[in-house]
Formats: sequence, structure tokens, C-alpha cells
Amino acid sequence: MPSLSFPLLDRIGRLRTFRPLGPPGVQRKLPMSWLLAPTPSAIGFALRTTAAALIALVIALWMELDDPQWAAMTVWIVAQGSRGESMSKARWRLVGTAIGVIMSITLISAFNQTAWLFFPALSIWLGLCCSLATLVRNFRSYALVLAGYTTAIIAIGAIPHPENVFMTAMSRATYIVLGIVCESTVAGLFAHNLAETARRNIRDKLRTALSNVSEAVSSLLAGDDEALIRSRAMFGPILSINDQIEFSEAEMGPHGHEGDHARAALAAVSVLLSRGLGMTVRLQYVQTDQPIFRETAAKVSAFLSGLPARLNTESGVRTILRDLQLLRAECHQQIVDALTHEIGSAFTLEDEHAQISALLDGRILHNAMDELLGELEQAIREYDASQHFIRGDHFHFRLQSHVDKREAAYNGVRAAVALSAAGLVWECTAWPTGLGFITFVAIVCGLFATRENPVVATTQFMIGGVWAALVAFFLVFFVLPTQANYEMLVATLAIPMFAGGLAARNASTALHSAAYTLLLPNFVHPLNQGRVDEVTWFNSTWAILLGVFFAVLIFRAVLPFNSAGERWRMRRTLLRDLRTLASADPMPMTRDWIGRNIDRFARLIRHAGPTPSPTIEGCLQGTLAAMTIGLNIIRLRALLQRNQIPPPARRAIEIVMKRMSHFTGKYGHTAHAARVATSALRRMEAAEPNISTRIELTRAIAYLIVVSHELDANAVFLDASRPYRAV
Repeated sequence: MPSLSFPLLDRIGRLRTFRPLGPPGVQRKLPMSWLLAPTPSAIGFALRTTAAALIALVIALWMELDDPQWAAMTVWIVAQGSRGESMSKARWRLVGTAIGVIMSITLISAFNQTAWLFFPALSIWLGLCCSLATLVRNFRSYALVLAGYTTAIIAIGAIPHPENVFMTAMSRATYIVLGIVCESTVAGLFAHNLAETARRNIRDKLRTALSNVSEAVSSLLAGDDEALIRSRAMFGPILSINDQIEFSEAEMGPHGHEGDHARAALAAVSVLLSRGLGMTVRLQYVQTDQPIFRETAAKVSAFLSGLPARLNTESGVRTILRDLQLLRAECHQQIVDALTHEIGSAFTLEDEHAQISALLDGRILHNAMDELLGELEQAIREYDASQHFIRGDHFHFRLQSHVDKREAAYNGVRAAVALSAAGLVWECTAWPTGLGFITFVAIVCGLFATRENPVVATTQFMIGGVWAALVAFFLVFFVLPTQANYEMLVATLAIPMFAGGLAARNASTALHSAAYTLLLPNFVHPLNQGRVDEVTWFNSTWAILLGVFFAVLIFRAVLPFNSAGERWRMRRTLLRDLRTLASADPMPMTRDWIGRNIDRFARLIRHAGPTPSPTIEGCLQGTLAAMTIGLNIIRLRALLQRNQIPPPARRAIEIVMKRMSHFTGKYGHTAHAARVATSALRRMEAAEPNISTRIELTRAIAYLIVVSHELDANAVFLDASRPYRAV
């Protein structure tokens, strides 16, 4: 049977430490505020989805379909908070349904009357779908799990009469199409200026990301110690915005590459934040008694603080870019002035080393500031490009995500074991309603096998199912027997469905509502002639609830979720990626490295819960450090590719790259090599007569400083030979 999924809820991180993510002054809501004082958006969602579900149900009854409740259930499955989400989910649901229809007919045809060839084959297919769904994002993942449990629904439903499998498959497909059409039609009536609203949403989200990160970098430059913690918390929302852009693209209809530019802007914002954190490292390592740089930093900090207000104006982008170029020109001029002063001045012997070192430190800081402003300029240009159609534009941009193959294998094995065990129960007991039991085991496994912690999700889903059974009991035994027309049926179901819609828009009750809105039409089981008798109702309802409960037990017993184990695998993958950055050919792209690490941040934030432990805090810090190290490794490799430094300097950097390509995190050889290379490049830079070469050497020194510092500061986290535990 179809099922409801809320992928955006997977990405919600509620960390008390990270207060800046929410608006200030928000008070704790009352437990039932979602029902007693719902928001206007929640009321609108509940109203239109309830109307669409009831229309679909009435049409299915009018068509005299055998299981009309499936049409109403599909409406609740497809309905999402935004139009783009609903459209995307409906599209991928059709894809998953088509695959499920084909596979169900194939399996029944291949293993007719051979139960213990059929059930293992069906279990393997469901497990394969769940494994593959773990490796992709958004509703593409939903399409894969839907293909798995749609196959189970149709094939299991056809077991009593396998010769009718084609008609069963067509029947299920009809319900799904009917539900999607009803939901799309009703939701479309409430969607005014959809394309313009989608563009405005992209603009507002990008503007928020740019503003928050600019303020964070400004605080970092001003020496705010708390800015580091606030900055780390921004990676989770950035990933959420990246996912939302895909839904806004669906709402825009025919469009150019505005979404690609928006994703590129988010990647540049992430790199900007990393550069701000790298700047704090350089400020610790170089001589901070730099009056000229302090003046430059003050100007940049003031510029970044005023950026949010300027982004709200129509002509703001042009003036921002102009001022950015002036600030970058000032950084360039300070670098040239420092070089000119060093070349043209005669220092005393005792002051020569200190003066030259101070001038070099000033150039390092100004070069880092120039690159930080360059990343901000790139983010703003991409932000501007995302706001309008560009004729002839062929730009494409996608962020990669972290892939945990072991987690994918665990999800597949868990789903396959659950379905095989359910089939064994039915075979051994000859349970009359056992096919419904097996069906819902497959549905729950498909729904939650891809979640990082399915035990919590399935438990909440089971509670929602119990609420649906209680409400359905009251309707079936006391209300529906007195009714004889469609109008009274609609009036009876409207209020409980509306309440479920309100619960769906509340984060703490969303999973309960997922089960409630899905199962309520099934438990009520409206028919054209007569009604379900009491014995049949109790038997079918208990079979469904026991199927959900059985899936919960499987999730607890078979390869249960272990957050510490996942963090360990993530660290080992991170270490492998760092080695790859230093040696891979061709050189990995910055956006791929950024995308994978943003995803890791989001996972860690989800692990943190309401009160992050010191271990989680350490993992967040270590992941951010690894991302910063990787970005500087990529920059060093790009510098080597430009081939504008002398051979001795090149060899020093290549030694660091070689050490990094064999980096285990266990020893300090790589950090030591980076420090040795830094000292060597400092000496070479002081003796180099070519100004352009000196500038390149200055960049290399700036990158090596960050690499050596972060390797030393995060040595325990980067040692993936043992689990990480903060003291």
C-alpha cells in the first residue's frame, strides 16, 4: 500500500547550542497548539488536502473500484507543504509505481505456486530497492523504495488469484493516478503566481544564507569567540536550502538554469564560511601586530555587517560588487606596497629577519582576505544569476552527498530479513489475514529502512497507527452505519482528516500524522454496498497493526542503528577522501568536496539531538577542520598546476602532497612536512626577486599554515584507527 514520507523532516536539527538558527524570542509552544491554534499555512494545507482526499474517495466509489480508500490514501501520500514538493513527489511516485507494476507481474509469473522461491525473490528485490534508495536524495529515494513495496503490495495481493495479477496491478495504478490528479488539481487552485513565488522563495533563501554567513565571517574577523560555534550550525540549513531549490525549480515550470546558479551560490557561501574560519587560523599563526591589516579587516567587517540590508534593495547587487572590487583592489595594493617597501628598504642586520617576516605576514593576511572577498564576489554573482533567465546559458551545478555503502547494505539486509520473516510466519500459521500483515511489513520497511535511525521513526509511526485505529473504530461502529449517501460520508470523514492534516504540518507530530492519514481510510474501508462486519474489521485492523509492530521489532533486532558506528564510518570515509584529494587525477572539484562535507554536517546535527554531547561537538569541529584542510589541499594542487613557483618550492609542496596521500591521521608526519615546507617557502619567498612568483609563494604559505594547524589541532579526530570520544 502507498505510504507517506517527509524527507525534509530528516534534515531538521534542533540544537540548543545553535540558537542563531531560529528567530530570537521564540517561546516554547503548548503541546496541543498545532490543533488548538494552528498556523494559517497549516489550515490551508489541511483544508485543501482533506478536500482532495474526499473528492478522490467519492470518485473511486462512483467508479465502483474494489478498494476506493486507496485513492484517498494516495492524496495524503503525495501532498506536501509546498507545491514543488508535491509535484516532485507525484512525478517520482509515478515512476516508482510503474517499476513496481512491472516487477510484480514478473515475480508472480516467474514463481507462481512456488512460495519459497517467490518470497526470497521478493525480499531480495525489496532489499535492493532500499539499498539503492539510501544512495540518492529527495524523492528519487522515495521512487526506489516505492518500487520495492509497490511490488510487494501488488504481488502479495495477487497470491490468492495469481492469474489476475495484471488486473490487480492496473487497479492499484488507477488508484494512484486518480489520487495524484485530485491532489494536483485542488492544490493548483490554491497556487497563484506559482513561478513568481518560486523565484521569490529562491531569492529569499539565498539572501538569508548570504546574510547569515556574512555576519558570521564579520564576527570572526572581529574576534568573536562564539562566532565559530554559530558558524558551524549554518551548514545544516545550507543543505536544506539546496534541497528546497529542486522543488522551487519544479514550481517554476519551463525555466533556464536559475536553480543551478542558486546551488552554485550556496556552494560559494559554504566555501566563504570555510575561508572565514581559515582566516582565524592564520590570525593565530602570524604576527597580529599589523596596523594596516587591522584597518583593512575593519573595513571588510563593516562591509559584511551591512551586506544583509543592501541585499534587500533592487540596485544593491551592482553597488555591492563595485565595493567588493574596491576592497579587493585595496588588498592587492597592500600586497604590492609591502613588497615595494621590503625591496626598497635597507634594514639593519638585527631587524632584517623580524621586519621581513612581519611584511610577509601582512601579505599572507591580505592575500587571504582577498581570496575571502573573491569567494563572496562569486557567491553574489551566482545569486544575481539565479534571479533571472539568461539566454544561451548552459550552466550546470550539483552538490554531491556523503555515501555510506555499509549503511545502504544494512538497510537492504534489514528489509529483506523482515519480509522473509513475515512470509515465514504466514506460511507456518496459515493466518487468514496474514497477507495484509506481510503487506504492511513491506510498507513500513520501505518507508523507514532508508532512515538513519528507523527505530524512533517506526515507533512514532506505530503510535499514529493506533490513533487511526481508535478513530476508525468510533466511525465504523457508531457513525457510518447510520449513513447512506456520499454527502454524509464526506461530512463524517472531513473532521478527522482535517485534524490529521494539521498534525502533518507540526514537526513533533508529523510522523504520527503520516501513519494516521495513511491508515485512517484503510481502517474505515468505505464500500458502495454494505459495510465491513465487525469480525473482518478487527481481523484486518489487527493484522495491519501487528505488521507495523513486527517491523519495529525487526528494526530493533536486525542490524540496529548505531550512531557511534556511523560516525566512525564517516570519519574513515573522510580520511580516505583527504588522501584522494592529494593524489587523485584529475584533481577533485571543490564543489564535490563541499557537498559531501555539508551532508556530513547535517548528519552529525541530526545525531546531536536537543543537547549535543562533547563527542558530537568534537565531531562537528573535526569535520569542519577536515573540510578546511581539503579545500587548502585543492588550492595547493591548483597552485602547482599553474607552475609559477621555483622547482625547490614545488618539491617542498609535493612532499606534503605525498605525505597527505598516505595520511592515516595516526602520526604527525604530514603536519611536520607542512611546517617544514612553510619554513622553506618563507626563506625562498624572502630571496625571490620576481614579484609574481613571490605572490604565488605567499599563497602557498597561507595554505600550508592552515593545513599544518588543523592537522595538529584535530589529530585525535583524524585518527580513524579507533572510535573518537571527546573527554
